[in-house]
Amino acid sequence: MDINPIRTDADHLAAMREIEQLWEAEDGTEAFNRLDMLATLVDAYEARRWAVPDLDPVDTIKAHMELNGRSLGDLTQVIGKSRATEILKRQRPLTLAMIRKLAFAWNIPAERLVAEYELSPRP
Repeated sequence: MDINPIRTDADHLAAMREIEQLWEAEDGTEAFNRLDMLATLVDAYEARRWAVPDLDPVDTIKAHMELNGRSLGDLTQVIGKSRATEILKRQRPLTLAMIRKLAFAWNIPAERLVAEYELSPRP
């Protein structure tokens, strides 16, 4: 089974096309093993090529809201109305209680919410 490293976007495209062809491979077959290896290589290449920067807790919340179609109203239901606005404006830090609520309610890893971040100066 010949599998080459993925070093360029052209290699990536070729691997993605082959993955599409192998997608329905049955577990335990050589085709499935090839699919598994290609997927691992593609994942590693994409992580290097299009690395996602670490987001601070506020940006993590905003990204989660955008990706999951959540609104400010949804956030207020979890952490409270005035608190939600203040958090998103970086006027107030997240508390441990807020972090726990968000981690549970929205399934955001708590470690993504505990980092320190800069607050905006209050007017």
